[in-house]
Parts: sequence; C-alpha cells; structure tokens
Amino acid sequence: MIEENVKRLLGELPQGVTMLAAAKERNADEISRAIGAGVTAVGENYLQDALRVINDIEGSAEWHFIGHLQRNKVKKAVEIFDMIESVDSLRLAKEIEKCCGQRNKVMPILIEVNSGEEAQKHGVLPREVIPLVEEISRMSHIKIMGLMTMGPRFGDPEDSRPYFIKTRQLFERIKELHLPNVEMRYLSMGMTNSYQVAIEEGANLVRIGTKIFGERQGSTR
Repeated sequence: MIEENVKRLLGELPQGVTMLAAAKERNADEISRAIGAGVTAVGENYLQDALRVINDIEGSAEWHFIGHLQRNKVKKAVEIFDMIESVDSLRLAKEIEKCCGQRNKVMPILIEVNSGEEAQKHGVLPREVIPLVEEISRMSHIKIMGLMTMGPRFGDPEDSRPYFIKTRQLFERIKELHLPNVEMRYLSMGMTNSYQVAIEEGANLVRIGTKIFGERQGSTR
C-alpha cells in the first residue's frame, strides 16, 4: 500500500514540488518502503522518534525536523538532520548556531510562521518574521532556505488559503531583500488535508503522512 500511495502521489504532484513523508510514529520498515518507492525527504516531529529508526532505514533520503525543537535537544538534532524546518525564535537559532559551530557545519533551516496568529501554536508572528530573518542572516553556521507554515487545522482546506497566501507574500518580500546567508528556495506549506491548496498558493515542499502511510494505529500523541 505504501509503495502504491507514494507512486500515485508523486505522479500527481506538479514538477518542482517535493513531497516530504511525515513519518510521525512510523517504524523503520514503513519509512524504508516509502523511500524505496521514491520519497526523497522524510520529516520527523520528535527527536526520539528519529533516533529510534534512523539507523535501521534502508535507502537514502534527506531528514527534516518538522516539530517544535527544544533548545536542550539541538546538539543531537544538528547531528542527524539535514534541515530544521521549525525555527521560531532567535534563542533557538543561537543554540543551532553554537552547536553547528562546534561541528563546523552549516545547518539549512526554515523559519516557521504562525500565519494564523494562533496562541496555542508555535511559530513566528508574521510581523516578526523579517526582523528575525535579518538577525539570523548574520550567523555563519545557519542558512535560511525559506519559510514553513502549517496554517490553522480547519476541516475545510480552503480555510487555510488566506494563511498560505500571507506566508507566500512574506516569502517573496524576504527574497527581494537579498540578505546574506538567505536563499529563499523552499516554501513549505500544507499537510495531507491541505497540500493541494498549498501548492496552488506557491508551496514547493508539502508534508504528507496519512496519504502515504495510512492512519496511525494506537497513537498516544
């Protein structure tokens, strides 16, 4: 099933759009099967989940951290992930800069935008995104590669469209600034229920979990 789902989805996505397999609570066999079918990027919400499976994965893919990253877990995260999609504060960026400096590594990141300005969600408020980008652009071991937003989790995917539009407009404004250490390549928006709307609004990186792996069984999160 996983193989068929991946091939169907890859066949449906427009050229230039990368599908990230959201692997929350999935096992190494499931992830390996997705990679074998053509997935090139895997996203994990929790560091411990990635540590549990990463050494048993068959095949090669980029590993993206897509959950809320606590500063005390940054050191390990920069060791195993190829990109951190959920940077939402200067304090977190400084910790990434410090840990990457110790490893002589440059970490690609995305700035997470709280496009719906929801109090219960992580992410930078839209009005604070550009000042944060300007601050982080001065760091030598971080490269900002774009923006990420989840958008409010409404039942109707259309309800997320205004938030995707807002994030795309921010993306375009930042690109025009031509800041150092900033390459606005990725606009990561949309999940299983909203990725099609997100693509219509400019997303070129979409996070899909259930449509690849099916429903999670016995989830406690």
